[in-house]
Amino acid sequence: MNFMEERIREEGRVKEGNVLKVDSFLNHQMDIDLFERMGREFKERFKDKNINKILTIEASGIGIACIAARYFGVPVVFAKKSHSINIDGDVYMAEVESFTHMRTNRVIVSKKFLSEGDRVLIIDDFLANGCALKGLIAITEAAGAEVEGIGIAIEKGFQPGGEAIRDMGYDLQSLAIVDGMDAESGEVIFREQ
Repeated sequence: MNFMEERIREEGRVKEGNVLKVDSFLNHQMDIDLFERMGREFKERFKDKNINKILTIEASGIGIACIAARYFGVPVVFAKKSHSINIDGDVYMAEVESFTHMRTNRVIVSKKFLSEGDRVLIIDDFLANGCALKGLIAITEAAGAEVEGIGIAIEKGFQPGGEAIRDMGYDLQSLAIVDGMDAESGEVIFREQ
């Protein structure tokens, strides 16, 4: 069992509707020591890639992406879920459905931060149906940049996102893959990696 699986077993809570609550350490309260381990692990897994940008989506992926970026020595760009007056110039845009929030967001990245020739590592906290990743991939491709890899903290392997992204040919690395959950017992079943 790896460090992410251990932490999920210790503090994760399973709720009805295939919801895994990890808000005590990942996406509400953040354990920075855990994020450091995640950043090191992503660097190890993608060490042979020539990455010059990390791309994520607001909000829960930002902390993980920032720590990982320290290990790669590159900047983080994050897709915003709303347009504001602070964003000047042209933007790349994608429609993204959120499993957690059960709504569709229009996400944007300023064209001045993602360019042709960039070699991108996409980082996010969860992967369920893959909608957020497909949106980030579309934005990366629209920029003429290359997706070098995708790092996910927790993948719900019983939902279609991981398989769909891998079938598209991307190097997808998840720190923990959950193959099943039982809300009644609280049991979490992990895929052996």
